[in-house]
This record gives sequence, C-alpha cells and structure tokens, in this order.
Amino acid sequence: LLLYFAPKCKGLSKCQMVWVCVCVYVCVCLGGGSSVEEVLPDLKEKDMAVFILDDKYTTDGIESLNEKIDQASDCPLPVSLRSSITLEDNFIYIYTSGTTGLPKAAIIKHSRALRGCTILRLLNISADDVVYLTLPLYHSSGSLIGICGAIQIGATIVLRRKFSSSQFWDDCRKYNVTVIQYIGEVIRYLCNVPKKDNDRDHKVRTAIGNGLRADVWREFLDRFGDIRVCEFYGATEGNTGFMNYVGKIGSSGRTNFIMKKIMPFNLVKYDIEKEEPVRDANGHCIEVATGETGLLISKITHINPFTGYAGSKNLTEKKQLRDVFRKGDIYFNSGDLLSLDSDNFIYFQDRVGDTFRWKGENVATTEVADILAMVDFIQEVCVYGVAVPDHEGRIGMAAIKLKDSRELDGEMLYNHVVNHLPNYARPRFLRLQNSIEITGTYKQRKVTLVEEGINPATIRDPLFYLSDTKKTYISMNQATYDSIVSKQVKL
Repeated sequence: LLLYFAPKCKGLSKCQMVWVCVCVYVCVCLGGGSSVEEVLPDLKEKDMAVFILDDKYTTDGIESLNEKIDQASDCPLPVSLRSSITLEDNFIYIYTSGTTGLPKAAIIKHSRALRGCTILRLLNISADDVVYLTLPLYHSSGSLIGICGAIQIGATIVLRRKFSSSQFWDDCRKYNVTVIQYIGEVIRYLCNVPKKDNDRDHKVRTAIGNGLRADVWREFLDRFGDIRVCEFYGATEGNTGFMNYVGKIGSSGRTNFIMKKIMPFNLVKYDIEKEEPVRDANGHCIEVATGETGLLISKITHINPFTGYAGSKNLTEKKQLRDVFRKGDIYFNSGDLLSLDSDNFIYFQDRVGDTFRWKGENVATTEVADILAMVDFIQEVCVYGVAVPDHEGRIGMAAIKLKDSRELDGEMLYNHVVNHLPNYARPRFLRLQNSIEITGTYKQRKVTLVEEGINPATIRDPLFYLSDTKKTYISMNQATYDSIVSKQVKL
C-alpha cells in the first residue's frame, strides 16, 4: 500500500514511483488527483489499483476510496486474509524527512511497527486518555506512535488536518485533551504565540516527541504548567532509540545496561572534514569518552536489524559501517552526533551534515543556535556553515527571523556572541528572513541556505557580517563581499 499525499506538489516523480512499485499493489492519493495523473500509466503497467480520497474528482483509472468504504461490510475481516503475514513482512514505507537531501523510502516491518505502537503504553497512556495529533501522518511519530499506538490501547484520537499554533490550546480545551505529540519546532511555535490569561487552563498532562531545545522546554513548562515532557530520540529507519522518562530538561533519553544488551550502540569519534568515523591503526572505530560528542552507531543483529530502504541497495549500504570493532561486524550509521553523561543521559548535539569545521575546530550548529535564541529580539534562528571562496573549511552563518516590531541590534548581538561563544563558533554572517524554511515534519531545511552562501548578488535578504573592529554586525553589500573574497577583510 502506498499512501501519497501531495496537495501542492506538481506530481509524483517517476524516480519515487520506481522505488516503491517493486512490491506495492495499491496507491491511495490523499491530495489532488492531478498530482498522480502524470505517472498513472506507469502505475497501471505495474498492475496497481489507484484510489483517491476526493468524491468530486473523477478520471478514468482512479477510483473513489470513500465509495468503496461506504460499500464495505461492517463485519470483522476474516482472519484468513492476514494469516500468512509475519512480523518480518513489510508493513509500510515511510519517507525520511529530507533535511539534508532527497527523501528515501524507509522499509518498516510489522515488528518495527509494533515497537512504535507500544510507546504510548510504556508511558502509561490508557484508554481513558485523549491524544491530540497535528503531526503529518507520513511521519513515523504521527502514524506509528500516534494513530497505531492509540488504536492499540483504545485511546481517543483528536486528529487535526494541519497544525495551528493559534488554535492548539482551544482545541485541547474543547476536546479535553490529555496527551499531545510534537516534533521539531512545534513547541517553539506554541511559545511564540502571545501570552493569554488562560494559558494553563487545560487538561494536558503529557507531551511526547523529539527535537525540543532546552531553552524552549523550560519556557514551555513555565508558561503552560506542570506537563510531563517525554522527549525521545529515534530515526525512522534506525535500529535503536532512547526515551527520557524522567523529564530531565535537554536530554533525549537515558540508557542502561539492559538496554545496551538488547540494542547495542556506541558513540565513536568522527572526522568532520573527511565525513567518516575516525579509525585506529587496526582500522577500528574509536569510542569517545563520557561527556564527549561522538557519532551514534548501533550494531545490526538478528534481534536489532536494519531493514534499509526500498530501491537501490546502494542506499542501504551507505548507512552501514563494517568492521567497526572487529572483522565482520556491521553497524547502522545514524548520521547523528550525540553525547552521554555520567548518569547515562543521552543528548542530541547535531547532524553530521550540519556540524562544520572552522579554524581547526568543530562547530555544532545546535549549540550556537541555542545561544542566539537567548537574544530577546530573535524569534527563530537557523545556524549553518558556508564556504567562502579561497578560505578553508566552512564559516558560521545564521538565518534569523526577528520578532514582530523588533529590529536587529548589531551591537547587542555582537556582545552576546562574544560573551557566550568561542571565536571560531561565532556566526560571522547573518541573513534576515521573513520565515525560516522547514520540512513537512517541522525540521529546519538548510540545503538551500548552504548552497546560496553569502553573495549579495544572489541573495535578496538583508545580509550582515561581524566586525571585530567596530564590535557590531554591519550591513553587507557587494563591495564588502568582494573585500572578503579578496581577503582584504580578515575572517
């Protein structure tokens, strides 16, 4: 089964279609039917039945799913229809978010889906709870944890078509919501809404999700009350994950001896410039010390498999590391940089593609973003590294959205970064934007920002650069850019 949602897309590309049609028999279009028309002949060649959730749309070759549902019997489906299905059969394909490139179709087995379904139960969510779900259902949190998890325990789901920060708490009050889900920037959007007298007038007791910054976490609790925040770490295609059961602010989870036996993982040294793990004289990876940042890798075993991606085997192979600690072992490369403290709490630091190297030092974009977010006139910030002609490495840049009716105070921001960040980590360039681009799963998308760099000739947004001589951020024009490239201005 392929669920295709594309209300604003030009169409389902043939490359995507080829990936999934190897073992898909039904395509359900959840958006406009025109988005699938261009590949309809190819789908039919694959003997795929195509349905649409739109009663008003009619075209040859696409049937109405609503009509089929209305005609279906209310009787339970015969057990014989699923008697041959095993835990190792494919359950669904979920596309990765594509924050650093094109999305890939991750293969989710029934065994993996069942693991996702149990998260609500593990957090003591019961049939008496009401779960408010605004996440996209093509995301694993929305589909597996939210929908499937609620079905498993018999909880009520309040399903909203699209997230709305202004209507969020009104919905929670209206439907007596007790559990909310979040990903990425959702909680920060809630904190950015103007304060109201009834901010704490709700029944929400648990928030479940991932990607919550420590500063936003504190602000959320201070403003909206004593809500249990259960932050977790996990990748759609990954074979390990962590859960912060105790609500330690900033932590993505906690591990212990038993968990590490079931889901073996390690944090290893990573070379940012070579974009690969560091290996010793024997060719083996090197574990980092407690408190140090390292690449998360998890051992691929029969109990803890990595099922890979649909399509080219090369996509799956790229995410595997071989001969990690001994000849023949295989590990999943998460592509994430994490740290582990002495109490076994896990902290997400950065994506390997986001962290950059400048003046011989590694710069974690999440750490810099957290520092910039402390400034009162900044509403959103996205930190990334850009290449500068004739300079080695990548230098720090920040895309910033200012709060309403606020202006950039270059001198204040300069003093802030000087007081809180080492020289190599200070963003040398700023780009003011009306909005920060995000993916459909509320993660910041940096690909275009990195590609566009710092050239005013190709960027319409206002640009600024850090001036140590004037101790402020100064407006940047083409002449300034030329001076930087020619090294007349020292970086």
